[in-house]
Amino acid sequence: MSTSTVRWESIVRELVERRGDALTRYAYLVCGNTDDAADLVQDALVKTFGRLRNGFTVTSAEAYVRRAILNAYLDRGRRSSRWRSIAHLAARPEEHPPPSTTADTRLDLQHELFRLSPRERACIVLRYYEDLKVDDIAEWLGISSGAVKRYLSDGLAKLNAAMTVPDDALSTHGARNGADHA
Repeated sequence: MSTSTVRWESIVRELVERRGDALTRYAYLVCGNTDDAADLVQDALVKTFGRLRNGFTVTSAEAYVRRAILNAYLDRGRRSSRWRSIAHLAARPEEHPPPSTTADTRLDLQHELFRLSPRERACIVLRYYEDLKVDDIAEWLGISSGAVKRYLSDGLAKLNAAMTVPDDALSTHGARNGADHA
């Protein structure tokens, strides 16, 4: 076995041992599913070390793998967006029960993140999980800063709408509590 093979294999081994859990958590935040997250990490490792094998440190390799995770997720999102545009021809739309109006309903942020478009989700994860600035996100995704701001604005508006308790639910709940105390 050549020295270069041993070198990149040791970097992969060390990266997975030291940062594997963090990479999987990152992938989970991006895609919203444990199994898909593991697949994204695996695919990213293969893509990263399948092409660029030498000259990596664990830190630089992690950056490449994170980028590959995000790119793979966005590619899947593009494919599924294309499918969604024609899926109505083959399937009936899901019927969703009306949202509960009780103030004590728990909202699942992960579920709401999953409902965002892939670009909105990627921008929000990069902004609030990776703590990147708008210009850095734009560079990372290869889009304009204005587009990033739009995705962030739209995504946050959707999350806010999903997590806001309607005023009528508060007044109904408050009236009921008032009646209990009377």
